[in-house]
Amino acid sequence: MPNRAQDDADSAAAPVPLATALGDLARQLEQEDDPDAVLDDIVRAATAMIPGASEASISTTSGGKVDSRAASGELPRLVDALQQETRQGPCLDALGEHRTVHVPDMATERRWPHFATRAAALGAGSMLCFQLYVEDDNIGALNLYAGRAHAFDEASEHIGLLFAAHAAIAYAGARKREDLERALDARDLIGQAKGILMERYGLTGQRAFQLLVRLSNESNRRLRDLALDVVRSSSAAEPAGPVTAGRSRDVVVPRRR
Repeated sequence: MPNRAQDDADSAAAPVPLATALGDLARQLEQEDDPDAVLDDIVRAATAMIPGASEASISTTSGGKVDSRAASGELPRLVDALQQETRQGPCLDALGEHRTVHVPDMATERRWPHFATRAAALGAGSMLCFQLYVEDDNIGALNLYAGRAHAFDEASEHIGLLFAAHAAIAYAGARKREDLERALDARDLIGQAKGILMERYGLTGQRAFQLLVRLSNESNRRLRDLALDVVRSSSAAEPAGPVTAGRSRDVVVPRRR
C-alpha cells in the first residue's frame, strides 16, 4: 500500500537540491568580475542543470544590436548565426517580447519559415529560450538546444526560469562592476592628463579640462582616449609642444607668458 506521508515528504524535499544548486551557482557567479567569464559559467551550468539541454548560448543586446556570445559548441554558434542572417527565430523573440519561447520540434516548426527548416538541417531538434532581464533592463537571452525533438518539458521550463533569473542578476551585476571600473579608470586618466597640461602649459585645472573637452569634440574622440594619448606622450618624454587631437590634426596650446 502506498505510503502517502512518505510521498508527501519526498515531494517537499524535491526542490531542495535545485535550490541548493541555484544558491551555489549564485555564489560562484558573484565571485566573477569579468562579464564574459560570467556568461561562460552560465552556459556551462545551464547544460548541467536544465533538463534536456545539451548545448547552450547567450544572446546579448546593446544599442539595438544582438550578439551571440558564450556558445557551448558549434551547433549554437551556427543556429545563432542563422537567426542573425534571417532576422527571425526563438532567441530573437525571447529577447524582444519578454517571454519564454519553446520549440518542441524544429522540423515541424512554422513560426519562422526562413529559419526553422535550415536550423533543423543544422541539427537543432528542439530549443528553449529565456529572456534575461532585470528591472527596466533587457540584457539578453539564454538559448538552450537539443539534437532531438521534444527534449524539453515543463520541468525544463520551470528550472530554466529560475536559472535565468539568477543568471540575469549575476550578469547585470558583473556589467555594473565593469562599468564602474571603467568610469574610475577614465576619471584617473583624465585627472593625469589635466595635471600634465597644467604643468606643461601653465593652465588652471578648469582650463586644462576645457582644453581636453574641446580637443575631444573637434577630433570626435572619446575624452578618455584623448586623455590616454596625453598621458602616453608624457610617459614617452616627448618635447612640450602640440597636443595631438587626432591622426590628421594637431592643436597647439601656447605657453602662458
